[in-house]
Amino acid sequence: MEEPKTKNGSEAGESRPGNFIRAIIDEDLKAGKNDGRVVTRFPPEPNGYLHIGHAKSICLNFGLARDYRGKCHLRFDDTNPCKEEVEYEESIQNDVRWLGFDWGENFFHASDYFPQLYEYALDLIRQGKAYVCSLSAEQMRDYRGTLREPGRESPYRDRSVEENLDLFQRMKAGEFPDGTHVLRARIDMASPNLNLRDPVIYRIRHEEHHRTGDQWVIYPMYDYTHCISDALERITHSICTLEFEDHRPLYDWVLDQLDVPCHPQQIEFARLNINYTVLSKRRLIELVTGGFVSGWDDPRMPTLSGIRRRGYTPVSIRNFCEKVGVAKRDSCVDMGLLEFCIREDLEQAAPRAMGVLRPLKLVIENYPEDQVEEFEAPCHPNDPAMGTRTIPFCRELFIERDDFMEDPPKKFFRLAPGREVRLRYAYIIKCTEVIRGAHGEIVELRCVYDPETRGSAPADGRKVKGIIHWVSARHAVAAEVRLYDRLFVKEDPCADKSVDYKTHLNPHSLEVLTGCLVEPSLAKAVPENRYQFERLGYFCADRWDCKPGRLVFNRTVTLKDTWAKIDKKD
Repeated sequence: MEEPKTKNGSEAGESRPGNFIRAIIDEDLKAGKNDGRVVTRFPPEPNGYLHIGHAKSICLNFGLARDYRGKCHLRFDDTNPCKEEVEYEESIQNDVRWLGFDWGENFFHASDYFPQLYEYALDLIRQGKAYVCSLSAEQMRDYRGTLREPGRESPYRDRSVEENLDLFQRMKAGEFPDGTHVLRARIDMASPNLNLRDPVIYRIRHEEHHRTGDQWVIYPMYDYTHCISDALERITHSICTLEFEDHRPLYDWVLDQLDVPCHPQQIEFARLNINYTVLSKRRLIELVTGGFVSGWDDPRMPTLSGIRRRGYTPVSIRNFCEKVGVAKRDSCVDMGLLEFCIREDLEQAAPRAMGVLRPLKLVIENYPEDQVEEFEAPCHPNDPAMGTRTIPFCRELFIERDDFMEDPPKKFFRLAPGREVRLRYAYIIKCTEVIRGAHGEIVELRCVYDPETRGSAPADGRKVKGIIHWVSARHAVAAEVRLYDRLFVKEDPCADKSVDYKTHLNPHSLEVLTGCLVEPSLAKAVPENRYQFERLGYFCADRWDCKPGRLVFNRTVTLKDTWAKIDKKD
């Protein structure tokens, strides 16, 4: 990482938005705390795929390390062998790299510390600050108390140090079945903070771990593991979301009892919530396993793999996280902001192309049957460096079905009987006849063109307002296009707890269009190529399904925020 040039670690002349976490770090550095080091970490559980909410934490932790010339560790919290898989670990690493961050050699697992965690637990027992409890899970919940009533002490709380050591070692040796015993911290059953009411720090799990195999049958709990892992890695600022604020006293208590290398500072910030979706891992799993989406990387999902497949760019996600900012209070961000960020990026970065999603045949009757012309069009209207592309033109074309109306309203400026429009980059045409099929449907338009209007206005000064896109019937390439929309129709699908949130799924969140046609310049589109289909929106060649001989495009986002109009109507 490069040498920071300003207080917040940005280059000279570059302004990075401040926040309360940066203010804390600035004060720590000013005071000489942590020997001037800044070490953060991103500690996901490998039991699912990362979503857009995790992106905020990734950008924050890795961004701070970058800006302060520090380090950010990637550490998997793999303490629950029942739910963890190598597949999830690989997807998480891919997502972090895709966002543009790298942990280098600072790659860890909580399971790396199982031996030390066990020894620290023995130390707590010897100090009389941990004991083996034999209450059932149901009894333990009953003894715990409520927010208004103190808990009751376990009848096993006063076991001797010797008995606790013996039982805990036998737990490790695998003598007891799951649920028979747990190891609890001995703190305060009357504490107003429920997390300090003798929390469980170890439980028995006769499950094979994806890294340690059957070496262990006891596994540490997150609250116990996390703080010690931070200390062993000499993390300086342990940044987590607000739901862990009440866990901070336990974080500090555990570290205060043990001889650890350092005592990191836990700092909480508001998690990211977005409307028209869900970010609960439990609910995302329900959507996947219930078949409501095609998988974790379904482009309607808020997972990073789904967002990537839809066509979002790492730049747009990083910009989104920066615009959201870092706050101390939870709030809900409008999905429109995320969509604005991808439009803003692709407006500058995406080359242009023409595609027709719902083709309607158009024949120019006064154009020579065997003639083919080529029009040169810019790949981007504001970036000459992107070059140009060649678009073939002939007598038979296809236009968008929505660009024609037989009886148009007053402000419809596209094609209609007797009306003129300009074909993008080509000529002005006039509709002279409508051809219908056996059932009365419109199957073809007959038109005439003005050969004097190639690239120029009509010589007689007549005004033509409408411009529509098209493809050559002879040269166009077939494609499948998937139109994605928001996953839910309600802004907060989980607001009413009495109603299953899945009843608010958007029935129109996916529309698959076959028989679409695109200009021949897209014939060699490769996965994750992004384009603006002129007048239609931004599209991305599907990451998995687009291949030679089969073009598949996903609509990333429309050109304008159509949901803003829907919300106003509601």
